[in-house]
Parts: sequence; C-alpha cells; structure tokens
Amino acid sequence: MTGTGESGPVVTVPLTVRDLTPADLPSCGWSGSPLHLENVARQLARARLGEVDYLAVCTPSGTPVAKGGVDYGVRAGAGTLWQLAVLPALRSCGIGSVLIAAAERRILGRGLDRAELAVEEDNPRARALYERLGYTAYGREKQSWDAQGPDGTMRRHEAWCALMRKRL
Repeated sequence: MTGTGESGPVVTVPLTVRDLTPADLPSCGWSGSPLHLENVARQLARARLGEVDYLAVCTPSGTPVAKGGVDYGVRAGAGTLWQLAVLPALRSCGIGSVLIAAAERRILGRGLDRAELAVEEDNPRARALYERLGYTAYGREKQSWDAQGPDGTMRRHEAWCALMRKRL
C-alpha cells in the first residue's frame, strides 16, 4: 500500500516477528561490529537451551530490520531486554515498538509479569521510546563491554545506564 505524506510518498510494508537464526547474522551487520555478531551467535546457542529468546523483525523478504534478545537469567521474575537494534535508516518508524511488544509477549508466555532493561544515559532517544511504552526508571548502574572500532581495534566501553522496568 502506498500513499502521500507531508514529506512525500508513504510505503507501508507488513512486518513479521520470528526467532533470529544463525543464517540471519550475515544480513545483520548494521546492528554492530563483527565482535557483536559473534556475541549474538553465542546468544543464539543459549536460545536453543531456552535461557533466552532472540527475536527478529523482518520484511516480507525475511530480512531482519530489527533484532533483540530477552534474557531470563538476569533478574528473578523478569525478562531482561537487551541488544535491541533497528536498522538505522528505519528508526522512528515504529519497528522498535513492534520488537518490544513481541519481546513482552514472550516474557508473558514464560509466566513472568515484568520486563526490565538498561539504557545508556547518553541515549535519550531510546529512553524516550521506553518511557512512551510504559517503562519507568528505578536505578542506575555502570555497565561495560568490549567494543570493536571501525579499524578493528578492541577497547573496553563503559557507560552509566538507567535501569528501567515495566509491569506487564
């Protein structure tokens, strides 16, 4: 379906949400460095064990345009959303909301009634999305992880994160 918006033509494309698979990883380079994708591959192994869910929001071709995980082992009684990413060119189109709603359904399907996440304090755009979706801050913590620069060099990234939760 197409139409005309204030800035030109509007194209509507149906999206599906499914489990991310190892075969999807080559098309997810937009979501992070090769090191990040290696980590996602390890998370997919955990998904096969039932420890996490890892979701993909896909176009009709089956190509992921968003991805993210739910870890059930971080906090008792909650599913923790993490590694959420939307293809940069498609941000602010509602795809992140579709991903989070699907993750929340997975959490509820496990018999849990709380979703949690951490968002870097220097990412107000993401925090605003989470707040619009009903998440509230309850604390903060410093988190760190290895990051790979564009030139392949490794560095330790540290950031203060707001801890947020939502009763489902």
